[in-house]
Amino acid sequence: MLKTVAKHPFVAHTLTELAKEIYSVCYTLFKLMIPVIILVKILEEMGAIPLISQFLEPLMSLMGLPDSMGLVWTTTLLTNIYAGMLLFFQMAPQENLSVAQVTVLSGLMLIAHGLPVEVRIVQQAGVRFIAALSIRLGGALLFGILLHHIYQWGGWLQQPVELLWSPPVVDISLKTWAISQLESLAMIVVVISALMSLLRFLRFIHVERLMIWLLQPVLRLLGIGPQATSLTIIGITLGLSFGGGLLIREAQTGHISKRDIFSALCLLALCHSLIEDTLLVLLLGADISGVLWFRLLFSLVFVALMTRWLARTSDSFQHRFLVRSINGIASAKQTTSQTEEPRKD
Repeated sequence: MLKTVAKHPFVAHTLTELAKEIYSVCYTLFKLMIPVIILVKILEEMGAIPLISQFLEPLMSLMGLPDSMGLVWTTTLLTNIYAGMLLFFQMAPQENLSVAQVTVLSGLMLIAHGLPVEVRIVQQAGVRFIAALSIRLGGALLFGILLHHIYQWGGWLQQPVELLWSPPVVDISLKTWAISQLESLAMIVVVISALMSLLRFLRFIHVERLMIWLLQPVLRLLGIGPQATSLTIIGITLGLSFGGGLLIREAQTGHISKRDIFSALCLLALCHSLIEDTLLVLLLGADISGVLWFRLLFSLVFVALMTRWLARTSDSFQHRFLVRSINGIASAKQTTSQTEEPRKD
């Protein structure tokens, strides 16, 4: 039965094209991720993380956090949320943190984590490195400061946090680390294969048009064109690591203007992997009011203001400081023609 279906010219062509797309996306993503993962591991083994945390510790007081939480955030910044969580559970019992403090810290971890990999992905999708890094770090710090003062002003969530989970003792040998990374890469291949198959099916039955129509009011409010809908959905649901290869591929098609790419990736920098990562930090004892609702509101307002400022900047300024040329978007002249008519805010 399966052989008969596979022999059908349309099905055979579709499967072949899908396999090529999956290979291309995975190759693009792994080419970026693997060298960075190895480099970060080398830095970690050399003891670089505690040294880097010394620069962040003075900033913790601005967000009502003890200096020791700077090490937790630094670990998260350079590796991932899981590593930051493991360190948090080792240090939290000695700090007597409040629910508000844990929520602020969790917000920092959600917005800015895994930067060596994720900023590199965003850079390949068309945003300049310094701009991408500044949005992640600056956005996280602004989020943390605002949320801290809101909780302090209202006297909310000041009760001691109850740790909801205690992580098991883990083997930190190099062999275990290597196996863990291979499992993560294999999972990325599975997720990308499933997602690309689903996207192709949705386009075939024209559901993607319905998604664009439903999201158009929100995207218009944020100053993001409808062509960036798929890119935005992928990042918000899957995150920048799982969806990274697809984000780069979407950006490289040349169907999305550089301004829309920058605006969409700005949103994803602040608000990605909305379900999985949010559920993770709730295990720390964080409150959903901050890690979901305030984060979502903060991201939407931030991007709405950013896109309106962006509309007032010149193409030369954008190309010099914010966006970069990528494969599939030929030239600045083409970008200028794609910036469309001035939007009415």
